[in-house]
Amino acid sequence: MDEKKTAWERLQLIHTKGRPTIKDYIPLVFTDFYEMHGDRHFGDDNAVIGGIARLDGRPVTVIGQVKGRDLNENKACNFAMPLPEGYRKALRLAKQAEKFHRPVICFIDTPGAYAGMAAEERGQGEAIARNIAEFMTLRTPIISIVLGEGGSGGALALGVCDELAMLENAQYSVVSPRGFASILWKDASREEEACNIMRITAEDMVDLGVAETIIKEPLGGAHNDLDKISENIKEYLSLKIREKCEKDIDELLKERYTKFRKIGEFKEHADDLSCGSGKNKETGGNM
Repeated sequence: MDEKKTAWERLQLIHTKGRPTIKDYIPLVFTDFYEMHGDRHFGDDNAVIGGIARLDGRPVTVIGQVKGRDLNENKACNFAMPLPEGYRKALRLAKQAEKFHRPVICFIDTPGAYAGMAAEERGQGEAIARNIAEFMTLRTPIISIVLGEGGSGGALALGVCDELAMLENAQYSVVSPRGFASILWKDASREEEACNIMRITAEDMVDLGVAETIIKEPLGGAHNDLDKISENIKEYLSLKIREKCEKDIDELLKERYTKFRKIGEFKEHADDLSCGSGKNKETGGNM
């Protein structure tokens, strides 16, 4: 493992040109991948790829957000910012997986959902909210992995799962560091400062109970050894899919619900309150 990097240094690393994307990982982790298109309402979305594949011979449904490795690829996939039809395609495939008892594997890699007028007109917020609600009660195992950026609700739409893993240099945040700096300080130039105080690294997510596992990257980052990082991802998925499939589905749903209910617990100190009894107040926050 590399020496300790700051969150900003990791952000630069995941923005490295040539960092592997979901399209690099699929043929190395899975076999017999068959891509499926469209949301059956409006159209297809190149920012989300999905289909059926095999993992160690077991049929699984694979859903991932697509980043490009160069400018032309990024333009083709809208810079990994999904439209409503992308999320509806993901939900269609997840519900199909539930019907045929296939585990769902999601790969998260987006700066956030597309915020353009057309996306809003077609119900961007509703599409994300529906995914969150439906994935919470989906009666089949769900494993999600953050490959690079996990930005805002655009990432959470594929992040409701039984277990969340993150690549070593990946980040998961409620808003981008630039957005954080713009909102909090009205100064986007303080992006680096914001990034380093937001607690968005893989280690932070495990400490906060948002993620369960960190998948080790090769020295210098995933782009330095695609075969090795793919092997690490496959080893993790093989173990967890087998483990989750052996559980009773009602028990799995209860654990999934509990996992998300626990996220957001915090303590308030009397000194931080405008009034109070002088004792610490522990509060359980909800997603």
